[in-house]
Amino acid sequence: MTKRPISADSHVTEPPRCYIDNIEQAYRDSAPRVVRDEKQGDVFVIDGMKGRVAMGLIAAAGKPAEELSMGGGNYDTMHPGGWDAKARLADQDRDGVAAEVIYASVGMLLNNHPDTDYKQACFQAYNRWLQGFCAEAPTRVFGLGQTALRSPEEGVRDLRRIREMGFVGVMMPGNPGVSDYDDPVWEPVWEAAVDLKLPLSFHILTSREEATTKARGPRINGFQNIIRGCQDILGIFIFGGVFERHPELKIVCAEADAGWAPHYMYRADHAYKRHRHWMNGRELTRLPSEHFRENIYMTFQDDWSAFRVRHLLNIERLMWASDFPHSDSTWPHSRQVLAEQAADLTAYERDRITHDNVRELYGLPV
Repeated sequence: MTKRPISADSHVTEPPRCYIDNIEQAYRDSAPRVVRDEKQGDVFVIDGMKGRVAMGLIAAAGKPAEELSMGGGNYDTMHPGGWDAKARLADQDRDGVAAEVIYASVGMLLNNHPDTDYKQACFQAYNRWLQGFCAEAPTRVFGLGQTALRSPEEGVRDLRRIREMGFVGVMMPGNPGVSDYDDPVWEPVWEAAVDLKLPLSFHILTSREEATTKARGPRINGFQNIIRGCQDILGIFIFGGVFERHPELKIVCAEADAGWAPHYMYRADHAYKRHRHWMNGRELTRLPSEHFRENIYMTFQDDWSAFRVRHLLNIERLMWASDFPHSDSTWPHSRQVLAEQAADLTAYERDRITHDNVRELYGLPV
């Protein structure tokens, strides 16, 4: 590696009082809060959502596979770097990482909350907390602000506020407040994102469909469904003509891997060329695969196949990530994983995927 890697998708572990201390007064009593459960350990209780958010997998980086569990996590034993930026620097150094782009964890699941007003209040509280977290390590942790996107007008205001708060991008909800993302009503939001130079990220597990759809067969089969929510969103932007109307718009598909993308692009082109007429598909000036290669960035961590098919993708749109401190993280073995999986890449390819692409996308001072 000629340059230290930058993780394009890492996370925080929201501290117990993240929402209570930062939320507006009207929601103070119902804000997400931590309680200790005898069986599950520390869990976030969120009014209006079924079940609780257990912390076991959220802070399980580095644990052996046989020790992974949804429950059992508690703040006394979890990685303090999940909420303490100074401790985070030591975690980065141990893993050989230069910097990280930061996504929410509990806030990721809050995207599926049915009450958009409650969700917006939580996201604003999280943004206030995250701003302080990033300020403690301004050259090595870079946050993505959250918005519930209740309306186009508020969405534009949120994007401006997110930029003003020093964040480098936006963690978008899988489902917006009104209509869907291909509706022209959202045009002002896409224009604002381009003008503000804010990439818009869609992370796995942030769509209602992912939260409610159960897989057939054994529970583990549901793991294969995780990326589907992101694929659906990408198709909306491609086939809905959003990229046609906003060719400078940058969308990030986060933690959904990348090895599947060549076949997805082939099938999208096939559908457009063969079936768009009888399906009343929108006429595009470029093939779906061309929009995919230009407008969509993809993050992945332990995806050996992504490196193997890189020549079928746009090398300048692939971004490696560590996913720290989640259970899928390559921490603290990221250097070994990259040494093995990227062994046959050229120096240029390694630098693009592990450092240059994410640095240029977000304009990071790294």
